Amino acid sequence: MKKYMWRAVGILFLTSYLLPLTSQAQTYENQFRRPVSDVMRDVAKRFDVRFKFDANVDTAGVTLMYADFRIRPYSLEQTLDNICKYFDWNWWKQSGNLYKIKRYEYPRRHEDEGRQMLDYLSTLYNNKVEWEARRDSLRREVRQRLELDAFLDSCVLVKNKKGQMERPVILSKIRKHDGYTTQNICIELTPGQHLFGTIYAPSTQSSRSTQSSLKHALIICPDGHWPMRYRKDEQQRLGTLARMGAICVDFDLYGWGESEKEVGAEAHHTSRAHVYQAACGYILLDWMLKNRKDIDPERVGVMGGSGGGTHTVLLSLLDERVTASAPVVHLASHFDGGCPCESGKPVQLAAGGTCEPELAAVMAPKPMLIVSDGGDWTSSVPTLEFPYLQRIYGFYGAQDQVRNVHLPDERHDFGKNKRQAVYDFFIDVFHLDRSMLDESKVTIEPDEQLKSLYK
Repeated sequence: MKKYMWRAVGILFLTSYLLPLTSQAQTYENQFRRPVSDVMRDVAKRFDVRFKFDANVDTAGVTLMYADFRIRPYSLEQTLDNICKYFDWNWWKQSGNLYKIKRYEYPRRHEDEGRQMLDYLSTLYNNKVEWEARRDSLRREVRQRLELDAFLDSCVLVKNKKGQMERPVILSKIRKHDGYTTQNICIELTPGQHLFGTIYAPSTQSSRSTQSSLKHALIICPDGHWPMRYRKDEQQRLGTLARMGAICVDFDLYGWGESEKEVGAEAHHTSRAHVYQAACGYILLDWMLKNRKDIDPERVGVMGGSGGGTHTVLLSLLDERVTASAPVVHLASHFDGGCPCESGKPVQLAAGGTCEPELAAVMAPKPMLIVSDGGDWTSSVPTLEFPYLQRIYGFYGAQDQVRNVHLPDERHDFGKNKRQAVYDFFIDVFHLDRSMLDESKVTIEPDEQLKSLYK
């Protein structure tokens, strides 16, 4: 008797568990609809996971067609794909058993999609000749899609004392520090809109590599989405590189810092920001090479982190005068940068479709450092993006010219170990003076000191 009683209890339990999946009069006529919130609760229970919904994902009153047919008992990921694609959502694994459901984002993909992209791209070239044909197409079409030349043609030029046309520039007084100097630079680009930056330069007496008879390396430093370029770690990084013998120049993001006073903060989240920031790096590099006689044109670098890494890749592609590149906590085949200032113009559609590692590979065979960590999208670099880049560099017999410093226990920042990796790289490729490497010697100037017009 007990045997049949427990069987009945078991059937009752199973029926109650499956009821949400089979009830509510699901039929062919109503397309087997169910509230998506109910479906997600069942999926969470079935796979023992939790879901967090982004603010712009609203499940209230929303139904899902063919709801239970989308569930794959053998795969949570396939189940989520089947549900999310109906609503133009996407899923992202966070930590542990937590998954985040978000709206579709055009610059962000799953790691496996990045792997498939790199595998596809690798079929397009098997030697140096084939790669360079592809490289030339990328250079040409990225520039076109960015509409950089149209922007440069719209920039302000004034006549100098010699009757020549040049960009209007304001330079502040030079401020002297321990082994280096700082000087603000302001260049009017389009009417009423300016490039705002600071030049960090070696003191002529600071080291054996910076004697007045010698020329210095130049490093353009696009900024990332951390609190302004005036922050301590950026001053430490540029000041230290200057002490070791490199002239470094950073600049405000479009709509940040002094630029926000001219265009407003919302302007940063526009396609114009993508063009403007690319132009800032391009124009700064050009102005420095043409107007400073203390720069060695054979040692021209670009280096930035996060969103600054995006523009590091972009500038090294746009300007062949760049001889060394160091994108930090940026490079991934499955992420193009999450801000319109990085992907507002469709440069990733160039040459039939591309991604950041292929755009970075345009540098080959010139020296390049990729700094990655285990706490953001760059966690895949050692096993995915770096081998791809080594293959491209291998076409030139120059695998040793592309390097990866991976910090698996660190997260998304430009912390001390990441700065050290950058120092080591530029000491090696630009022959800087390691004896001057001492961040404690850098003066952290107040924000207002680094501004040109809007103090």
